[in-house]
Amino acid sequence: MHLNRFSRIILMLCIILLFGQPGFTTAAVAATQYDYINISNPFLNKIPVAVPVFKCMSDPGTEAEDAETATQLLTAGLDFTGYFKLIDRGAFLENLQEKGIVAKALNFGNWTGIGAELLVTGGIWKVNDTVRLELRVFDTFKGEMLFGKRYGGSADDLRRMIHRFCDELVYRLTGRRGLFSSRLVFIGKNEGKSSIYTCEFDGQDLKQVVQSDAITLFPAWSPDGRLIAYTSYARGRPEIIVKELGGNESRRIAFEGINITPTWVPGKSGKLAATLSTSGDEEIYLLTRSGKIDKRLTDSWGIDVSPTFSPDGRQMAFVSKRAGSPQIYIKDMETGDIQRLTFEGSYNTEPDWSPEGDRIAYSGMNNGHADIFLIGTDGQGREQLTRDSGSNESPAWSPDGSLIVFSSTRTGSTKLYVMTASGTDQRQLVHMTGEQILPDWSPALTSD
Repeated sequence: MHLNRFSRIILMLCIILLFGQPGFTTAAVAATQYDYINISNPFLNKIPVAVPVFKCMSDPGTEAEDAETATQLLTAGLDFTGYFKLIDRGAFLENLQEKGIVAKALNFGNWTGIGAELLVTGGIWKVNDTVRLELRVFDTFKGEMLFGKRYGGSADDLRRMIHRFCDELVYRLTGRRGLFSSRLVFIGKNEGKSSIYTCEFDGQDLKQVVQSDAITLFPAWSPDGRLIAYTSYARGRPEIIVKELGGNESRRIAFEGINITPTWVPGKSGKLAATLSTSGDEEIYLLTRSGKIDKRLTDSWGIDVSPTFSPDGRQMAFVSKRAGSPQIYIKDMETGDIQRLTFEGSYNTEPDWSPEGDRIAYSGMNNGHADIFLIGTDGQGREQLTRDSGSNESPAWSPDGSLIVFSSTRTGSTKLYVMTASGTDQRQLVHMTGEQILPDWSPALTSD
């Protein structure tokens, strides 16, 4: 296994040399330079990585606590991705507090000897409440630095700085970024009240953005991450609310009958697709930025709900009962052609289109329970990701396409869980009372 991984790292280093030496820079590097991980299924061969405690560079008395905190943040961030195998500190043969964090101070044989293929070293300086970090990533077999970064800010910025570095590291290895700057939105139900919450990608920084005594459903992020649309029964019937995050502005979209499952169209148009029953039965309509009907997107005798769009907006997947049972269909937005996508299983719902555009995650009934499945947009390659663990529903992709969040009853009440896009590393995301349902993952909200 080391020979194959080593060969990939050597190839990556050769490409780096062609484009210039890596160093402490904030300039973006072309993703293809580092695209040596097979993003479609990288999780069975995790990269062994060592992350020693950051070195205190000026005053251990004032820096030690922040050094430990920053190291734990980095370790947890890398572990969360599912790409890495974190080597236990107890196996380390070198103490970087006594040595150093640059290549000439390291004995790379001590790191390859414990199985580390990558080594991340960090140094921290703290003056009053100002913190400076230097972070480096080394290929231990080659004994060379892959790249390094410097960050500065207040002690309160440690988490943000570490996550920017994690985003950069994943980008260099996969060609994709965005996970560490993303947030989730979901519904929390407790004691008869429905609230909308947001949190960071790993369940931290929980914030309540909407609280209501009425039923609240289907929160969805806008493409720019500034708005959420959701369905509210606050006025006694389902209406769509568009709320500005970080502000007090909101607007209501309400036509006669049902107004549910709002979904944003990719791009900057500000348009929404939603299921309305203004014509009698439930059909999907395209709405303008101001909330007026632009056009009708589906027209069948069966109920049509839950639209989701390809990243380029040229196709729309949705759920329809036009064949008798709920199944997933794909519509070509230019030609109007509609093709059935799912045939296996009698109840397939809640599609979510992957950021890469090649797969759709959905919830399907399996032996009386709902499970999460993936299927290619050509109808091929159906995969079951959850099994024998309660009912699993409402899948939503992370913006880099590496993870899927979903709801599950595996512990009794419905909670949010996250897993890799291959179905591995399934774990609970947020820990709070009541039930958590209907998650949606934001786009990347910041960039270097």
